[in-house]
Order: sequence, then C-alpha cells, then structure tokens
Amino acid sequence: MNERNTLFDIAAHFVDANTISEIKPLGNGLINDTYKIMTYGREQPSYVLQHINDKVFTDVEMLQRNIGIVTDHIRRKYEAAHVSDIDRRVLHFLKADNGKTYVKEGEEYWRVMDFITDSVTQEAVTPQSAYDAGRSFGDFEALLADVKEPIGEIIPNFHNIEFRLKQLDDAIHDDLAGRMKDAEVQDFVKSIKEHASAMCLGEKLHREGLLPKRICHCDTKVNNMLFDKQGNVLCIIDLDTIMPSFVFSDFGDFLRSAANTGAEDDPDLGNIHFNMEIYRSFLDGYLEGTKSFLLPIERENLPYAACLFPYMQAVRFFTDYINGDTYYKIRYPEHNMVRTRAQWKLFMEAMKELKG
Repeated sequence: MNERNTLFDIAAHFVDANTISEIKPLGNGLINDTYKIMTYGREQPSYVLQHINDKVFTDVEMLQRNIGIVTDHIRRKYEAAHVSDIDRRVLHFLKADNGKTYVKEGEEYWRVMDFITDSVTQEAVTPQSAYDAGRSFGDFEALLADVKEPIGEIIPNFHNIEFRLKQLDDAIHDDLAGRMKDAEVQDFVKSIKEHASAMCLGEKLHREGLLPKRICHCDTKVNNMLFDKQGNVLCIIDLDTIMPSFVFSDFGDFLRSAANTGAEDDPDLGNIHFNMEIYRSFLDGYLEGTKSFLLPIERENLPYAACLFPYMQAVRFFTDYINGDTYYKIRYPEHNMVRTRAQWKLFMEAMKELKG
C-alpha cells in the first residue's frame, strides 16, 4: 500500500473519506510528522493529520488526555467570557471512530485536529515578539491555574535539574567513552559542581512547600504560537509537552534560545551574549499575563530561571558527551562538547547580567 492510500485510510478514522480531496505534508516539525487534509470545495486545509512520536511521548493515552483536559478547560473559559472566534483561539482535536482522539494504525499513533484558518507562525525573536510570547504563555498558564483534573508528567523529570545532575554523576562514574581523563572535561565537572547547589534552588523550595508546580507548556518558543495576518496572537500550539512543572520552565526555556545572541552550538564563544532587551520584553509580557496568580517567590526567582536553563542544557550536552554521544544527534565527533561550551558561556553571561 502506498503512502497516499495509507494516509487516506488513517484520516478516514476521523473524517468522512468521501470528502477528502488531498493530503500533503505541512511544516517541518522535528518530533511529529504533520500533514494537511484538503477537502472538496475548500482552498485551505480543513484538518491537520499528525503522526505522534511515541518514542518521545511513550504514553499516548496520557498525552492525549493531558491535551484534552487543557483545551477543553480553555474553551469553557472562553465561552464563559464570550470570547469571539473561539475555534481559532484554541486547538480542537477530532474524535476517531474508536471514541478517542487518536488511533493506532499498525505500530503508529495518529491524531487529527481542525486547521486554524488564516494563521501564521513567526520565527524571528524581536522585542515585540518576545513581549507577545511572554504575555501569551503567561495568559496560557493563567487560564489553567484552576484546573482540577490531574495532569500527567508526560516526560518524567524533564526539567528536574537534580535528576540531570544525577545522570551526570552516573556518566562520570561509568566513563563509557573513556573521556574523563581529558583536562577540559575535568574542568567542566568542577565548574558544574560549583554551581550545582545554587541551581537546585527550585527543587529545594518545592520540597519545603514554598514553590508549587503548575500546568506549564514546557516548550516555550515564538514558533509555538499562531498569529493572525495582522500579527495578533491567536493561540498556543504544540501542546505535547504540557505537564506539571515550575513556572521557571516556561520562563527560562524561552530565554535560553531567544536571548542567546549566538547559536546553541556556536563554536565561536565571542558570538554568545545574553540579550537583556529580549529578557526585559519577555519579562514584561510574562508578568502581565501571570499577574492573577504568580506568587512573590515565583516572581522573585525569574532571574534564577533564566540562568537555570542554559546551565541545565550544558549539563545534558556534557553528560551525553561523556556517555559517548548516545542521545543527541551529532554532526561531528566534538559536537556535544562544542554545545556544552556554548551553553556554559550563555549561562555565565546570564549570571553576569542577572545575578551581578
């Protein structure tokens, strides 16, 4: 069976097959393969067909349940507030003929959602788009602050720095690739451990009952928002990583990439600085969006969050390098070490700007 027929068969679990005119690729997602479903008489796609990567999201039932809880809650909030154009403001997933919002075809999982018309994504991070992102992700968290149903942790310990440091300790102990003899590796181990206690602040505050976990997006990027053609934010997309976390996740993860003046794996460390204009714009938007629920301890520690995420990513790249490059794809033998240096430089720049 060719791919066209296979896609039509999968889509037919959700949509009347007689109405489908064409299915073709959409976007360039790194995790899930995505297609647009065209129906007869429509110039724009009617639906989005998406393959779910169950290697990353291993509990598909939890994944779709999380998304359903969140989108249903937002929709009810918008209806109560008489928000106009709700179908363009929140994602809507179709139920399949099995009664669920996903199907398993062979060994693969699939889902279908409504296509949001006249919408675009943005890639560039400017002070204005950083403010829009801060406000939108803050609004998103605010809408979900009173969800009563439990949300599952779809990727356990995803942003748990204590867990990441334990992974590093295990890598150092095992030394699978024989790289612990290298002087630079030993220097990085020392530097990482010098900052470990301070960077574990969030987990410590949580254990003390001072810092709550909230429903967070956990993959905050400008291109995870849809805009209308006038540049106004319509809705937050790519909801797979929704899970309980500290608000530091949504704040710090955005700035790790958006405020970096260089590339994530920039070999020229002179290119890497922490852009304070982007930081302030995102901060202003985020504080506006979260003003209804953010606790003082969360607000006071947002600078810590902006430092935490390049630190955590440096730990993860470094751990993979010591393990022999088994997790992240590399383009050349030293790639993970180059990434480690770049993230560490960003961490140092953020610390200089935010911590004095």
